[in-house]
Amino acid sequence: MQEKVLNAKKNGLAMLFLLLLLYAAGIAVFVIGCIMTEGGVLMPLAIPLLVAGALWMALGWIPLLGLKVLKPQEALVLTLFGKYVGTLKEEGFYYVNPFCTAVNPAAKTRLNQSGDVNDANRLMNAAAQAGTSEAVGKRISLKIMTLNNNRQKINDCLGNPVEIGIAVMWRVVDTAKAVFEVDNYKEYLSLQCDSALRNIVRIYPYDVAPGVDTTGDGIADEGSLRGSSEIVAERIRNEIQHKVADAGLEVLEARITYLAYAPEIAAVMLQRQQASAIIDARKMIVEGAVGMVEMALERLDEKHTVELDDERKAAMVSNLLVVLCGNHDAQPVVNAGSLY
Repeated sequence: MQEKVLNAKKNGLAMLFLLLLLYAAGIAVFVIGCIMTEGGVLMPLAIPLLVAGALWMALGWIPLLGLKVLKPQEALVLTLFGKYVGTLKEEGFYYVNPFCTAVNPAAKTRLNQSGDVNDANRLMNAAAQAGTSEAVGKRISLKIMTLNNNRQKINDCLGNPVEIGIAVMWRVVDTAKAVFEVDNYKEYLSLQCDSALRNIVRIYPYDVAPGVDTTGDGIADEGSLRGSSEIVAERIRNEIQHKVADAGLEVLEARITYLAYAPEIAAVMLQRQQASAIIDARKMIVEGAVGMVEMALERLDEKHTVELDDERKAAMVSNLLVVLCGNHDAQPVVNAGSLY
């Protein structure tokens, strides 16, 4: 299904005045017919005038259904007796075939996204002003929308359950495909977002893990959900775009809005992170302490401050490492006697 944009003239205001004028003329004709029948005498034109005036007053509202009002970044998909006629895209006041109907299967769909606000009073007022209650709510927004799907619990590549949420910026680029290729393009997009999110998250670990290939090239890398959020979001966007292209939708951007371990393992993973942090800190302290001991021994040898044998050097190294690596302040012991 290819989109066909209607380049109709924006003559809605002129047609509105013409129809109102014809409606007033119909009322006048009916009144003239009634005047001709006064006194019980039927004039030759009385019956035709009465019939014409009555028919126009009864059916004169039908042409008013052809009035369509569009605001910027709105579109209206029109069908005539089930056949796709075309799409109105430019803002303006149009007049089309009054038997054309607007189609938007996602008009009443309410998702957790911008633009989906159910304001019945606003819709009724707009319908009264435009004179087209059918078209109100059937318009398709061409603006950039933000879909914020619910958080999902997904197992990462290591089997750890994580909770993740994304925000997707999207818009409709082909109204014909959006309306006729899928049953409901908003629900279709939401489901494809959930599916793409699961497919991509299962490739990555939450944190960097050894021996994990996230790029598919057979080489282990350091990709992770927490450390490679930009890359993960871009892969999610590409996956969604591939799925929704047939529905006439364009995905502009995808962002991770929430990422955390699932509650059932959050406490354990926190302890693991704390233990890893302690080990890293201890490793740094030990490396620094060994460097300081080496520097101290080298300086003593260079200055010939004191001559130490191997046994005394070992004792000195042990004491220095205890002092430098300990969690508490060292308690000094003063040796007032001989070194040996």
